[in-house]
Amino acid sequence: MTSIHRTFKLLSAVLVALGTSGAALAQRPAQTPPQPTPTPPAPQQQAPVQPTVQLPTTLPGTPQNTPAQPQPRPFDSVVREATEIPGFFTLYEKEDRVWLELKPEQFNKPFYLSINRTRGLGENFIYPFMMRGYVVEFRKVGNLVQMIAKNTRYMAKEGTPLARAAEQSFTDSLLASGSIVSSPHPERKSVLVEANGFFITDLPGDSTTLESTYHAPYSFDQRNSSFTKVTSTKDMATFEVSAHFAMPKLPNPNNRETALPDTLEDARSLFLGYYYSLAKLPDEPMHPRMADARIGHFVSRHNEYSNDLAPFPRQYYVNRWRLEKKDPNAELSEPKQPIVYWLDRNIPVEYRDTVKAGVLEWNKAFERIGFKNAIRVELQPDDADFDTADLRHASIRWYLDTSDGALAIGPRRVDPRTGEILDADIAISQGWTRLPRRLSGEQFPKPMPRAANSRSEDDNSLCSYGAEAFQEESFATGLLEARGDIEPDSPQAEAIIKATLKDVVTHEVGHTLGLRHNFRASTIYTEAQLADPEFTHTHGLGGSVMDYNAWNIALNNEKQGEYVMSTLGPYDYWAIEYAYRELAPDHEKAALSKIAARSTEPQLAYATDEEGGMGAEAADPEVNQRDLGSDPLAFARRRMALSRELWDRWQTRKLPDDEGRDVLFRNVVAGFSQYSLAAQLAAKYVGGVVYVRDRAGSPRASFTPIEPDRQREALKLVTDGLFKTDSFKFNPEFLTRLAADPFESGVGERASFTLSQRVLALQTTVLDRLMSDAVASRLLDTSLKLAEGKKGMSLSDLYDGLQQAVWSDLKGTSDIPLMRRNLQREHLKRVVYLLTRNGNAPADARSLQRENARQLAAQIKTAQRRPGLSKEARAHLADCLDTLEEALKAQMQRVNA
Repeated sequence: MTSIHRTFKLLSAVLVALGTSGAALAQRPAQTPPQPTPTPPAPQQQAPVQPTVQLPTTLPGTPQNTPAQPQPRPFDSVVREATEIPGFFTLYEKEDRVWLELKPEQFNKPFYLSINRTRGLGENFIYPFMMRGYVVEFRKVGNLVQMIAKNTRYMAKEGTPLARAAEQSFTDSLLASGSIVSSPHPERKSVLVEANGFFITDLPGDSTTLESTYHAPYSFDQRNSSFTKVTSTKDMATFEVSAHFAMPKLPNPNNRETALPDTLEDARSLFLGYYYSLAKLPDEPMHPRMADARIGHFVSRHNEYSNDLAPFPRQYYVNRWRLEKKDPNAELSEPKQPIVYWLDRNIPVEYRDTVKAGVLEWNKAFERIGFKNAIRVELQPDDADFDTADLRHASIRWYLDTSDGALAIGPRRVDPRTGEILDADIAISQGWTRLPRRLSGEQFPKPMPRAANSRSEDDNSLCSYGAEAFQEESFATGLLEARGDIEPDSPQAEAIIKATLKDVVTHEVGHTLGLRHNFRASTIYTEAQLADPEFTHTHGLGGSVMDYNAWNIALNNEKQGEYVMSTLGPYDYWAIEYAYRELAPDHEKAALSKIAARSTEPQLAYATDEEGGMGAEAADPEVNQRDLGSDPLAFARRRMALSRELWDRWQTRKLPDDEGRDVLFRNVVAGFSQYSLAAQLAAKYVGGVVYVRDRAGSPRASFTPIEPDRQREALKLVTDGLFKTDSFKFNPEFLTRLAADPFESGVGERASFTLSQRVLALQTTVLDRLMSDAVASRLLDTSLKLAEGKKGMSLSDLYDGLQQAVWSDLKGTSDIPLMRRNLQREHLKRVVYLLTRNGNAPADARSLQRENARQLAAQIKTAQRRPGLSKEARAHLADCLDTLEEALKAQMQRVNA
């Protein structure tokens, strides 16, 4: 036996032992799966069926003596007794087999393949709304037909040497393959291909998703996967698939990384549902519209190499629906083809009108640019023979999950060649139908990392607006209930739920129209304007529904405007105009430039995900999620006051007899959530820089450091609100009554409320930011950007202010309580880390902290001698002093080494 044959025999044995590989299925023709077998029995009887294994006949590079292939059977013989399904692609179905008829003209021609997940697990973001799409073509290779995902992102002018170079430099991808099972049809010359090889596979790559989510060896099981329905229409064929995933045995329960699904009867086995649409692409590709970075649209990126004069080869096309006037000369005309959103029949009846209103709100923007009824809403009949998951029905559907939170998401599928949006399916969770009274920080679903083998059409397809709004609503309704403004079961409460639901739907529809987030839009109106109900009803709460607008909650006894965003903002009209206004091709570039040049207008303020966030690298304090008003620092101060009001009211509120105390727990946690938001907003001002996307000719600078006085004001708000001895005061008896619902959280540590831990978590989040390398670097760099003679806030101002606030107890006469000791340890950890590590911290940061550490050590020595300290406080100070002295020695040794 030759060496290579021995190697292959050994490899075959290993593969049989390990089980099937989803990737291997895409590298060879899939065999026709046998008749599906029943779901595996319970664990004590036997394990689920081992996934089937298919092996190559030779290793790559091995000399082959392939036996002669049998001649394909006649076309009519193959489909005898099969059900014919005529359409754009004619299908034939017989028992568990489906054949796809491919005509000669359908080879080497682009089609669109869309993938929808239609059945999920109800947890961990494995929900029934995943979308993906590819431009594909069928290639014949011997007795195989390959389904190829075309790489459309790299190009050059057709017919040029560069076009040939682009084709040679970048490759396509093989998605799946199927066997040709018939000789050509005597008249049509078409052949039959087994569709099982294309679609009874792990085409979406969810075995990787399951494995990465649960750290368990899930793999696709072809034998127990099957078609549930196949159809064909004049422009597409659809394939509904029940896909089985399994593992041969449960992982070791002692493996702490493994967390098996909670929603399964048997964690070894699960079915996911998929809806595949194989559709005709537009006969005439849509004219692409070049994107402008001053306005937020999702884009399709292309690398065009023909023009050597361009500074970059990359081009960006706006993602938009094809919208054309019936009457191009009319000032207001209906479109040739409106954008139609179908309300799935699974949406609860009582909320359909609210969802519809959220969709149709966008018609206001289209009317302003000449389109009448650009958007329509249709209801899927209960007896409809189509699924809203197919490529031809943009939809809104409901789903359930176990989180008891709320999530909404608005993905879309795009023709990557032009940016034309072909389909969109919005998903909304059942959480919106209840008044939110949940421990949101623990229960919100978190987006899982995208599988390594997946590539979304854009990297911003996930939107957490639903979860963010739910958290905000939990705080707001708890406060309004404590004030006596609403009752949980009142019509006012129902109206608030519907208003919030409409806002979320409008936001997600905006995504499916091609609009990105705008997190600066919330800053365009003043507090006085927000307090006027007539103003907010007409103009909204901010510049855009594409922001995560906070609830508009007045301080006690102040005038109250609308609570939530109820209409489009000025930015929304502008973004729709840029993407959808009909423009003559000869004048399009100049007209778009003129539209985009309005970006300096205050009401069109724009910044998106890249500039937002709360991490230390996020420098712009005007770009936030869940703030409101022209002064984010003032909003932070008000939100702290509202959180304290919430706590005070629930501490003094008498609950009816036999009511669960978990309502107290939830509202205290909601207050901490908003207090944390406020503190982080304020902290962003320290070392903050406002960034705008203006071009040459604008009077504004691209980067403008925050005024020093505003930075000092923000630092004082943080130190007073978080780092003072009396920053958090609660009635001890009240704290003993804070318990979560035992059914939801169990009993014990997780269900109890530990004030010191909650406060410390909030404080450390802010300390991490203020003592980060990024903030230090920006403060040092700011001195170079100030006019001569103007003094900015220095890094020493920050470090001195923090140390004085955190260690103020050293100058007092009383004991040092638990929460102060916790805070001081956390501050000290960060000082020591900066002194002892070999990192990229600015040299001035280490020098300043070394000087401050010497001063702190001296202050601790003095404080140790004062009477009245508890044993815990003395031990704390002694430990801190030892840590400081060791750090100073270590830093000196590192410098001298």
